[in-house]
Amino acid sequence: MDTINFCCTIAPTTAAVPLGMEIWIDDQKLFDQEHVQESHRISVDFSDNDGEHELRFVLKNKLSEHTLIDDNNTIISDARISVSNIEFDGIVLNQLVTELAEYRHDFNGSGELSVHKFYSELGCNGTVSLKFTTPVYIWMLEHM
Repeated sequence: MDTINFCCTIAPTTAAVPLGMEIWIDDQKLFDQEHVQESHRISVDFSDNDGEHELRFVLKNKLSEHTLIDDNNTIISDARISVSNIEFDGIVLNQLVTELAEYRHDFNGSGELSVHKFYSELGCNGTVSLKFTTPVYIWMLEHM
């Protein structure tokens, strides 16, 4: 059985705020931490079986008090988790993630569920989803 190596780096913008993160490929949980306090480099191999797959980043535990807003509704400070250096087999996917990933959230309960582009930071409880197919090299070539 062939495998693909998935890597990424996650880091909190405010380590004291207890934001949590899960990372999934299909039904395989690769990472789960209730309070991300420091930068983590995640590296996991998964099966290269032909088919459709989904990479997901899930932000959890965000509360309204983790975002400070002034009287003009301008955000003064906000706790987020950044996701960078997303790779399959050492090939950086950051541009593909920006173009193809969907970030679904409801502004931590203050709005309706909506879909946004993902620009490397999760600031609301929700899920970033990147659908891809294997063999992954063919998928990358089709989308580069």
